Amino acid sequence: MALGRVATRGALIRTDVISEAPGIVVDAHAHILPAGLPAPDGSDDPRWPRLVRHDASHGSIMLGDREFRPVRSALWDVRDRLAELDASGIDVQLVSPVPITLTDWAPAPAASAFAAAMNDGIAAAVAESGGRLVGLGALPVQDVDAAVAELERIVTTLGLRGAEIGCRLADRELDDPAVRALFDAAEALGAILYVHPLGGGDGALRRTGQPYDFGLGMLSDTALAAGALVFGGVLRDHPALKVVMSHGCGTFPFALPRLALGAALFQDPATDHDDLARRLWVDTLVFDHEHVRLLVRRFGADHIVMGTDHPFIAGQLEAQPLLVRAAVDAGILTDEQGHDVRGANAAALLGLAAGAVPRGGVRVDA
Repeated sequence: MALGRVATRGALIRTDVISEAPGIVVDAHAHILPAGLPAPDGSDDPRWPRLVRHDASHGSIMLGDREFRPVRSALWDVRDRLAELDASGIDVQLVSPVPITLTDWAPAPAASAFAAAMNDGIAAAVAESGGRLVGLGALPVQDVDAAVAELERIVTTLGLRGAEIGCRLADRELDDPAVRALFDAAEALGAILYVHPLGGGDGALRRTGQPYDFGLGMLSDTALAAGALVFGGVLRDHPALKVVMSHGCGTFPFALPRLALGAALFQDPATDHDDLARRLWVDTLVFDHEHVRLLVRRFGADHIVMGTDHPFIAGQLEAQPLLVRAAVDAGILTDEQGHDVRGANAAALLGLAAGAVPRGGVRVDA
């Protein structure tokens, strides 16, 4: 479904030029897999992911001898990634681990070593990008103390902005008291936690397989995670915590009124859960600009960031800015709000200095 057209705006802008022009475009949902990650010593568990490069442009993510998915070089090659961003008019991209690489099922020591290697690789890619990439890391969440230590390392030593986590932390819900120390640490560090489902719903549905895993399972899993944050006391107890929910927060925006009523009837009539929900940040990866209307109502236009899932869903680097434009044309967003969703909101969330962002090349007509 075409949402508009792609056009150039003048000559290609060099990526080493710092621009103060308005209209910064930030992709706040993208994934990266550093090449050459070492497999844990002595492990033959087929769930360990590994990248196999077939040639300079193509490869596969493998789980043991099984191909999890084919991939192209933008997943691991920074130059190829930046070329794709330039072609689509994306200035800055927030990159996070491929969810299958968040190995919360593994023994804690092996998971810690794998996450550390992942984070070192992501930090190297960010450094290579000349400011075009901003990074989130991985955490060994099955060991909360180790996860806290790694979060501190990736923020204070590696310069990443935070970490990607699953909708549960090694089979513990996000409001489990056993994982509260991780949220304490994230708040104290000013770290972003990006919540992303790790599988096709991770048990959230009675029916599995496609299109249900992709179309409902991941969204339901995300909604359950948001519910834990909003109704389980996490956001109430951490007023400065920064949490981004992937995929427009899944089905949570639709379910929130009923969840809030249920909480008022059966649990906690004094808390304004709608207000707590507006503390969450969400991305635009919902594939219908009319859905943005509900995101604005639930979370506020200032807490919506653009996301593409690059490099996995074809065409979204171009489609997402056009989706935002369509929301503006439909009166869902004002022109100023559209500008902010395309980039200014994410720039504020990530702490990008105004007027100090490297600009990409060809601009998307928005």
